Amino acid sequence: MASETTTETLNLKPTDILTDGWQVNGYIRAGWRVNENGTSTGNEYGKPNYNVAGTTGKNANQVEFNVSKNTTFANGVWSQLGVRAEYGNGDHSFYSSTGSEDSGVNNENEGALEIKEAFIRLGGMSYLPENAEIWAGRRFLNREQALLSGEFWKQSSGVGFGYEQNGNGIAVVSVDPGEKTEKPDGKTIHSLDLYSYNHNALGGNFNLDLKLMKAGDSDNFQANEATDGVGAAITYKRDYYGLDGWTTTALAYGQGLAANRGVNFGQWSGGTATTDSEDGNSIFFTSYGVMNINDRWQMGSEITYLKGEKIWGLGTMDSAEGDSVDRLLVAVRPTYKVNDNFRWEFTGSYGYEKSYWGSDKDGNYNQSENKTNFYTAEVAAVFTVNSDYFGRPQIKPFVTYLSRDDSNQWADKNGWGSDSDYDSNTFQFGVEAEIWF
Repeated sequence: MASETTTETLNLKPTDILTDGWQVNGYIRAGWRVNENGTSTGNEYGKPNYNVAGTTGKNANQVEFNVSKNTTFANGVWSQLGVRAEYGNGDHSFYSSTGSEDSGVNNENEGALEIKEAFIRLGGMSYLPENAEIWAGRRFLNREQALLSGEFWKQSSGVGFGYEQNGNGIAVVSVDPGEKTEKPDGKTIHSLDLYSYNHNALGGNFNLDLKLMKAGDSDNFQANEATDGVGAAITYKRDYYGLDGWTTTALAYGQGLAANRGVNFGQWSGGTATTDSEDGNSIFFTSYGVMNINDRWQMGSEITYLKGEKIWGLGTMDSAEGDSVDRLLVAVRPTYKVNDNFRWEFTGSYGYEKSYWGSDKDGNYNQSENKTNFYTAEVAAVFTVNSDYFGRPQIKPFVTYLSRDDSNQWADKNGWGSDSDYDSNTFQFGVEAEIWF
């Protein structure tokens, strides 16, 4: 939705407004999802950890609005105000219309209305090069999201400022680490982002990212916490491996503060003993996209692999049997178009994880080894106004089967957890409503 006013008069002053308009975009997801016992659940079955694919997002009532104010001036200068507001993120509970979501589960402010981005962009100024712009504020800078895992693997999420010209940029983004209100005093981490995008080669285009991270005052950090780091990524975008469609393929490396997939910077990047040590490092690979098979069939796919060492608190106990984590996800989602307003959607995935977050046979956490195989199968009937793969709005009833087997005795005993009766094989049922606008 957009509205715009235009001024057409003679003898304009350089600072007079030529056009001034508002634009509103957004995303809404309403997810009715229950486990096989018929209760709402916040269990995502390891989806954020690349264990499964499927419709396991826990947000029951998520609303997101992106509002921008775009103005141009007589002297060629332009400005943009960007604001992103979100409600319901992280809260799986089903509510009546009493407004109880404002306090969240256990008063943890999950699902509350929040301003996620607020920034200003300026461009067209005579003393800047052509097509150059500057910005400042809070934002998700250069964010990329995988297709079936749904994970944001690249971003700089925080408060900062930057300069960009023709896809090349430099920015400083800073954040106080820690979740929710748990912000350790005196701890701030910074990322200097250097990026160069849209280099055409090999039938596609390449994006290059380099991030140099540093703690503001290392004296406030514990000896086992990272206080600096370097991360880099190369991203390649083209058709679907030579076929009709599109793909994004990326390879990233990071160490220290950048050990979380190299280019994924935010409040999760450091400042607590359970994040990354100075010796922490990871290598990350992902490739995902959508293939247009014929007029009826399309297929989404994703392959993601993560190898991390001494990250996320691994190896910090004397009893630890290891200090690394390996994660692999292979997922496909073929869809069949019945007509313009209905399609069938099928999702299958295999996940593997080898890590050292295990407990002994009596449940005592001792960072023992665990190897887990994850299997997911889902069938969904999609009612939509446009049965393309990304056609929205849609209402999607679905049923999902999830299975796992663990080498660790305690993990195998507990399966998917209490809301699945500690079973390693379970079902979930749901109806998801979704729209982008």
